[in-house]
Amino acid sequence: MKLSDCLRPLMLGAVLIGSMAHAEVQPLDRVVAIVDNDVIMQSQLNSRLREVQQTIAKRGAAVPPDDVLQNQVLERLILENLQLQIGDRSGIRIGDEELNQAIGTIAQRNNMTPAQFKAALTRDGLSYEDARDQVRREMIISRVRQRRVGERIQVSDQEVKNFLASDLGKMQLSEEYRLANILIPVQEGASSDAIQTAAKQAQDIYSQLKQGADFAQMAIARSASESALEGGEMGWRKAGQLPPPFDTMLSTMSAGEVTEPVRTPGGFIIIKLQEKRGGGAQVSEEVNVRHILIKPSEIRSDAESQRLAQRLYDRIAAGEDFAELAKNFSEDPGSALNGGSLNWIDPKVLVPEFQAVMNSTPSGEVSKPFRTSFGWHILQVMGRRATDNSEKFREQQAMNILRNRKYDEELQTWLRQIRDEAYVETKL
Repeated sequence: MKLSDCLRPLMLGAVLIGSMAHAEVQPLDRVVAIVDNDVIMQSQLNSRLREVQQTIAKRGAAVPPDDVLQNQVLERLILENLQLQIGDRSGIRIGDEELNQAIGTIAQRNNMTPAQFKAALTRDGLSYEDARDQVRREMIISRVRQRRVGERIQVSDQEVKNFLASDLGKMQLSEEYRLANILIPVQEGASSDAIQTAAKQAQDIYSQLKQGADFAQMAIARSASESALEGGEMGWRKAGQLPPPFDTMLSTMSAGEVTEPVRTPGGFIIIKLQEKRGGGAQVSEEVNVRHILIKPSEIRSDAESQRLAQRLYDRIAAGEDFAELAKNFSEDPGSALNGGSLNWIDPKVLVPEFQAVMNSTPSGEVSKPFRTSFGWHILQVMGRRATDNSEKFREQQAMNILRNRKYDEELQTWLRQIRDEAYVETKL
């Protein structure tokens, strides 16, 4: 796959060339659409048409008639142009540093260094500058959509509750398992002897697996499953999609374990849990911490602030009350009145310097003064606890699913709206 498939190549401006014979300028480009305060050029349309035709051809699909495809592509360019104009009026700018990071990410996704990425673009007939311009445009459009469409989406608490209670919600938010299976078949209407023989075979396989036999090799050699030649690989399955008793059996298993043989209508099945993801408990550590903040200012230098923090630390070490000193000296308005208390807090929301000192300070002890971007701190860890955020995590997942669902619908509505409200004159 060409890298240019990931980027939409754009042609720049109008191209003019001088004729030696007539000594006059002959335009080789022309305006094909006026879109509010901007225009779309024939060269832009031709470039995008070529790209779309190549993409369709790679899929092996029939390419629509030229006039139909041309109108479709032009309409797409009009919508992009409108969004870029909205971004410009809204003051959305993508700086060089942010753009370089985005291009670095694209190169990384393609397992390339920036230099290799640039060379690959050249091989695909795309200049590096054109690629940068295209990525910038895509980033602006994405940001415009986040602002204009995102602000139109509202998800209520009741919608979240209804989704979590629904069968669809339970299905989408349940754990996922990557499974492999071995099937010892039993024919419909089989005799009790045949069933017992199959059960004995399944038990024998299970015993060998428990003793360390390779599951994939056993599946290839003994299984009648359609995935036997793939080592029994079944891929990922949602917990809610699994029939009893596998749903409950797998929930208590660890990756790498196998189930005992289970009788099913088709025979005896042994399942191996290869991996699991999602759905489980989301346990996070919270810390009960308090601090005193001394900020440098125009009338107090950084060195003076450090010395004041050291004096306060010495007073606490001598037995003075941390909370009283915080009320009198701390310059963190959010915590000073509470004796410097930040209450129970997730360490990840704190700046790295504060987090590092807090993590290395035992419960009940006071840290020596240390510096962050906010100033000089003294902290005391009051306690630590593990908090199960599973329910909160599920609610956030449900919120994201509902927002994404509404976003797709709202985006189409918004695009139609800005298209209807715009002045567009086509000149094909």
